[in-house]
Amino acid sequence: MTKINCLNPIADCGLTLLPADKYEVTADVNEAEAILVRSASMHDMELSEKLLAVARAGAGVNNIPLDKCAEKGIVVFNTPGANANGVKELVVAGMLLASRDIIGGAEWVKDNKEDADIAKTAEKAKKAFAGNEIYGKKLGVIGLGAIGAKVANIAVRLGMEVYGYDPFVSVEAAWGLSRSVKHITDVNDIYKNCDFITIHVPLLDSTKGMINKDALDQMKDGVVFLNFARDILVDEDAMKEALSAGKVKKYVTDFANPNIAGVENVICTPHLGASTQESEDNCAIMTAKEIRDFIENGNIKNSVNYPSVSAGPVETAGRVTVCHKNIPNMLTQFTGVFAKENINVASMVSKAKGDYAYTILDTDAAVSADAAKALEAVDGVVKVRVIK
Repeated sequence: MTKINCLNPIADCGLTLLPADKYEVTADVNEAEAILVRSASMHDMELSEKLLAVARAGAGVNNIPLDKCAEKGIVVFNTPGANANGVKELVVAGMLLASRDIIGGAEWVKDNKEDADIAKTAEKAKKAFAGNEIYGKKLGVIGLGAIGAKVANIAVRLGMEVYGYDPFVSVEAAWGLSRSVKHITDVNDIYKNCDFITIHVPLLDSTKGMINKDALDQMKDGVVFLNFARDILVDEDAMKEALSAGKVKKYVTDFANPNIAGVENVICTPHLGASTQESEDNCAIMTAKEIRDFIENGNIKNSVNYPSVSAGPVETAGRVTVCHKNIPNMLTQFTGVFAKENINVASMVSKAKGDYAYTILDTDAAVSADAAKALEAVDGVVKVRVIK
C-alpha cells in the first residue's frame, strides 16, 4: 500500500485514479511515499526517508526545494500544459481590460446605482471609458511553451499580428503554433515594435528581472505589458517609472504584492491564472497519472529535477530503478552487480539531466535484496527502488 499525502486540497477526479487497494491518503506527511502539492511551501519541511516523489499540481515549482529533493533521490513532477487554457483565457481578458476601461465603467455604474435616470446619464458618461480594439494590433509573445503558444494562436484568431520569441521552443510547441505567428530571433524586436507584450517564460537566473529599464526604454510609447508568468521576471520599480512616464499604458499582472498593488494604471489580479475548475481538475488528473506510473512502473514523465525516462509497463520478471549522479562508468557497474548475481539484464534505459541521471533495468529474474544492496553501495548512487 502506497501512502499519499496532500499538502493542499487535490480534486477528487485525480485522487479517484489512485485505486484504494493500492493507495492510501494519509494526513501524516512523514509516512507518505508521495506528496501531492499545489501552492504550499516545502522549503522548510523535513523530507522523510520514505518519500519517493513530489507531484506539483501546476507548472511552477518555486515552492519545492528541487536540489534538496534531487540529492535525496526524490523525483519532483509538475503538470505542464494542464492549466494552459485557463491562463490563456485570462491573458485575453487582460488585453481587453487594458484596451478598454471596462473596470472603470463597471465601477461608474456601481457608484451611480441610485440615479433613477442612469440610462440617460450613462450615455454622457461613457466617453470617459472609451478605449481601443485589439484587432489589428501587434502582440509580442515572449516564451512559446504550453501557455505562450495558446496565447499566440488565439491572438491570431482574434485578428492580431502576432510575433513570437523563444530560442528554446520545443518541436512539439512549434508544430502546434499557427503559421501566422511570426518567429522573432531577437527579443529586442518585440520590445521595439509591439503594442502588447506578454511574457511566458520560466523563472531562471537568466530570466529574473529580464523586463528591466533597458527593455522598457526600447518599447513603444503606450505599450501594454502583461505578466501571467512570475512577478520577479519584471523589475517592478522600473515598471512603475515607465507607467508614471507614460511609456507603459497599462501593466497587467496576476501577482499581487505591496510594491505593485494599487499603483495607477496597474491591473492586478490575485493569482487567478489557473483558478478554474477545469484547470484544477486537469492538474489533479495529470499528477495522479504521473505518480501512479512512477510508483507502479518506475517511469518518469514531466520531472523537473530528474530526466524523463520510460520503459513502459513491467513485463519482465524484475525491474529496478536507480537515481544516481551523472558521472562516468555507472551503467557498467550496475550491469556488473547483476552479473555477479547471475541475473540477466533484459533491457536498460538511462538518461541524464544536469547533475543527476535515472536508470531503469529490466531483468529476467526477480531482483534480490542482495542485488539491491549492491546497487546502493555503488559510489554515486542516490536511491535504488525495486519495482518487481
